Amino acid sequence: MSKGITSTEGLIRKVFSLSQSNDELLFYRGHSDKDKYKLEPSLHRKAAHVENEAVMFRELLISNPSDFVGDISTLDKLVRMQHHSLPTRLLDISSNPLMALYFACKSKPDKTGQVVVFRIKKNEMKFFDSDTASCLSNLARLPKEDKGKLDLSLNIDDFNETEEAKKLVHLIKEEKPFFLNRVVPSDLKSIICVKGKMNNNRILSQSGAFLLFGRDVVLPESGTASIGIERIDINKGAKEKILGELDSLNINESTAFPYIENSAKYISSKFSA
Repeated sequence: MSKGITSTEGLIRKVFSLSQSNDELLFYRGHSDKDKYKLEPSLHRKAAHVENEAVMFRELLISNPSDFVGDISTLDKLVRMQHHSLPTRLLDISSNPLMALYFACKSKPDKTGQVVVFRIKKNEMKFFDSDTASCLSNLARLPKEDKGKLDLSLNIDDFNETEEAKKLVHLIKEEKPFFLNRVVPSDLKSIICVKGKMNNNRILSQSGAFLLFGRDVVLPESGTASIGIERIDINKGAKEKILGELDSLNINESTAFPYIENSAKYISSKFSA
């Protein structure tokens, strides 16, 4: 049997043992196969998705307009798209370690799972109305050719005089009319931690936040200067037991994915022979 956490209590003890300074927040993400999954947004997992990001964004809005009626910003829309399985530049994380543990155990029973711990400085946290979040989110709407032409090596004044930057600003100003016409080029190649609006049941249930990725940026497995990363392995032989323990704490398919079809599936499974 592989090494690693063998119970919900074991994970809680491990989390409580983590040192945490007053100026940082801890977030978590669960991977069912520690050797397969990387810390990359779903958009980056296929070159074709990266190439067609702006097209996919518009196609989903066109085909399901009523689902996005209450979403004001591009970030709002990306969050909803993410939770309906469209590849986006968002990576889900949670402030609840037990929710991460659930995702580490819910599949691949023959593989060692992992809970990834993220350390984020409080003063670097962004919220749904952040200008930086608007700049990065609206990269999703910028056509491929314009996105590729953004010269992020330019100083801020020269950068904002380029046609591609002006197009990005135009998109940003659609949701923020008073946005100053000054995009910081280095922001567009960063990764930020952002808390979206709690207007989505899945965000609420999963205590969710997101890592929002800029253009062509990769999160090293060891973390960055602003995003610390630690890992807790989950024993593959204990996954079924842990899922039972989590279920007794009301963490299961129905509560992690609060849609009626998932609740129905969960209830049905409880009463199956």
